[in-house]
Amino acid sequence: MLRDLGVINGPVLLFGGPYSNAQATRALFAEAKVHGISGGDMICTGDVVAYGAAPQITVELIRRSGAAVVAGNCEKQLGAGALDCGCGFAAGSTCDQLSRGWYAHALAHADAASRAWMRACPDVISFRHQGARYAVLHGGLTDVARFVWPSSDAAVFEEEWRAVEAAIGPVDHIIAGHCGLAFIRETERGRWINPGVIGMPPNDGRQQTRFGLLDGGEVRIHRLTYDAEAAATEMRRAGLTQGYETALLSGYWPSEEILPEELRGPSLASG
Repeated sequence: MLRDLGVINGPVLLFGGPYSNAQATRALFAEAKVHGISGGDMICTGDVVAYGAAPQITVELIRRSGAAVVAGNCEKQLGAGALDCGCGFAAGSTCDQLSRGWYAHALAHADAASRAWMRACPDVISFRHQGARYAVLHGGLTDVARFVWPSSDAAVFEEEWRAVEAAIGPVDHIIAGHCGLAFIRETERGRWINPGVIGMPPNDGRQQTRFGLLDGGEVRIHRLTYDAEAAATEMRRAGLTQGYETALLSGYWPSEEILPEELRGPSLASG
């Protein structure tokens, strides 16, 4: 399912993964006001609900904002009432085991209206900005939960680009999420832009998360400062103590096993 937003020539705020982090979501919208950006000029790459303590509140904040949201694996799974997050973690891995705690919380606390809204989120969003056509998806179009990394082989980007263009026609640039890391990769076809996620730090030892700002045809990645202490406290109160609550404070994920070897440890510290 495609949603076309038409032409947006002014600044566009790009973000992913609110992850049930209400504090980060409110901080993002405060940043939008600073930049003079309204809800109609904000686009989310999905996974509104995940690790954090406030799935219902976060959905309500996003819906009230008017931001366009592409369906992530969490929207698809929660919308369908599935029993797991569909994140693409290897069965039996640490991330797979940790996901059972937060996903059960999300499923229990996202109401029927929120799940219906998730089912209505499009698979792809398109828009035109400064003469270029952009496509927005979650992980990949071949697999919503595909992890596309800044270090992925060129063939991965080519495969996804072909899938996007087969589905919606030619595009100049692609905006995607899912992997949790902000990056811009120049490919032979155009830029692959991941604006990062706002609900969890990018495993770099800092509490700040990431969002992107598209303006004048150029994208800049920005840091988002929010009340991480309050978000972590809410997670502990909710019994969400699988390690993601400490990640909000330490800036490091509870497991790096999903990351390619070259992206583990201090390699991200300067990002």
